[in-house]
Amino acid sequence: MEPRVNKSLIVICGPTAVGKTAISIKIAKALNTEIISADSRQFYRELKIGVASPGKVELKAVKHHFIGHLSVADYYNVSRFENEIIGFLDNYFKSNNHSLIVGGSGLYIDAVSKGIDYLPDPDDDLRKNLKIKLNEQGLEPLKQELKKLDPDYYLVVDLQNPNRILRALEVCLMTGKPYSSFRIRNIKPRNFNIIKIGLDRPRAELFERIEKRVDQMIAEGLVEEVKSLAKFRNLNSLNTVGYKEIFYYLDGNCSLTEAINKIKINTRRYAKRQLTWFKKDNAITWFHPDEIGKVIDFIEERT
Repeated sequence: MEPRVNKSLIVICGPTAVGKTAISIKIAKALNTEIISADSRQFYRELKIGVASPGKVELKAVKHHFIGHLSVADYYNVSRFENEIIGFLDNYFKSNNHSLIVGGSGLYIDAVSKGIDYLPDPDDDLRKNLKIKLNEQGLEPLKQELKKLDPDYYLVVDLQNPNRILRALEVCLMTGKPYSSFRIRNIKPRNFNIIKIGLDRPRAELFERIEKRVDQMIAEGLVEEVKSLAKFRNLNSLNTVGYKEIFYYLDGNCSLTEAINKIKINTRRYAKRQLTWFKKDNAITWFHPDEIGKVIDFIEERT
């Protein structure tokens, strides 16, 4: 693979609600480049409010890629994402020196920057047996099995998301290898530079932004968005923070106030897991999102 020493992929990562979208638009404008989304829930065109997809003004300010290009009913995995992004970059770098990938999905960012081995498609019989175990014994035995087979992934996965647990167990059982090994084994060479920038805020500041964002989502019509997706509710793409809590409310299991509070709690937990994932990567240089000047200087010094 012939190196392109003057081509650079800038990675902007960090927890939800930290301010990635706003700063990435400023950086993209400064570098005259476009934005690739690495937010695995923004891939789905039906999900907008609950995943904080960039709005019309933001999409008009800078061209974005890999947002709303899938349906929630589409099967998609991180291996396919890696192949599609690398193919996109091969073409994009023919006429551009910089590209920007932005998101909070650590596995997807790792797939692009480090590579990921091919993940097998789901095995129907194995998935069926695991689902029977889930229905008969509950989630706890599956969580404990994952903890034994892949303790690293157990530390960062959403332990309340049965589909994430099932998928990780499938890979462990089908391959005989930990699910997490597919993102850390044998870093693949890339023919472009990679500059990783992490965004973080003091915990109280981040949590306040999360609470305000959730309130804003409700005001913008999150409940109505979730209602419109009722027929898809059993899909993995809908088993995500903001949607599952509203479904619980719509089923009459709690009040709207309780559902909103639960979204805030689960979003804070998700942000902590994201930070746990990213803080393990020593290649990331961290900034406060308000330090736009320092970030641009940092990029320019390395490109």
